[in-house]
Amino acid sequence: MTDLPSLNSLRAFDVAGRRLSFRAAADELGVTQGAVAQHVRQLEADLGIVLFDRVPKGLALTSIGRSYHDRVARAFSDLRSATAQIKPEPGKVTISVTPTFASKWLIPNLPDFSDKHPGIDLRILATEKVSSFHSDGIDLAIRQGNPPFGAALNATLLFAQDVIAVSAPTLVEHAAVPVDATTLAQLPKIHDTHDLWPRVLADLDVVDQSKRGLRLSQTALAVDAAVSGQGVALVSRFLVSADIAAANLLDLGLDFQVDSQDFYLLTLRKRAPNPAIGTVVDWLTSQTSG
Repeated sequence: MTDLPSLNSLRAFDVAGRRLSFRAAADELGVTQGAVAQHVRQLEADLGIVLFDRVPKGLALTSIGRSYHDRVARAFSDLRSATAQIKPEPGKVTISVTPTFASKWLIPNLPDFSDKHPGIDLRILATEKVSSFHSDGIDLAIRQGNPPFGAALNATLLFAQDVIAVSAPTLVEHAAVPVDATTLAQLPKIHDTHDLWPRVLADLDVVDQSKRGLRLSQTALAVDAAVSGQGVALVSRFLVSADIAAANLLDLGLDFQVDSQDFYLLTLRKRAPNPAIGTVVDWLTSQTSG
């Protein structure tokens, strides 16, 4: 395996290649101009190639030097990014949530958080994947499931699952609310990845008689489709409470016993000291305790 050049030499080359001046590179690195020049000469000797042409006004990268510098610069950029992700920063908190939770609850409630805690930089990683606290550099996660989630994690209940049927008011303007099971069976259904409709209809002892349906990959999309009048969606009450209050959606008033998973806030049992994380945890639990 080919040995890598000295990291100090590569760093000096990276900065000198950006600044095209040994003096400017020395100022950025906090060393002498001679030290930078020596590191670059050593790198050229190790590689057996000329990386810079020395010109009257400073430096110019050779053709092969420019190509090599592009890759070295990217490598140092990746190192800086990786370090920034795992290095604790006071006032910065990264939270991993599903796209539906982000768009239907967290983002609409962020103005309250920002008003109360303007000094905290809350960063949202919206993904359906199971995020890793270590490799993804997250501080908190909100996930749907049943504890325990792992020996290294604490789980705090945020929302108990409470599934309701909702639709645009215009979809049921000629029906009495709460709607009966027969009427529900005839209405168009909006399906998401949780696929709750078969269980709900079976519990109501009716067969789906709707002439059309819509299948979507995320609950957030199902909510948006319901608002636009595309059908009836089965969703967690807390995700649509704002739309119900704004009369964008109507709770059809049916009582479902759906055996589904609750929403939990996950935190590391042992984590680096960061008071901002505790502040975000306190805010989340205060918002959802009611």
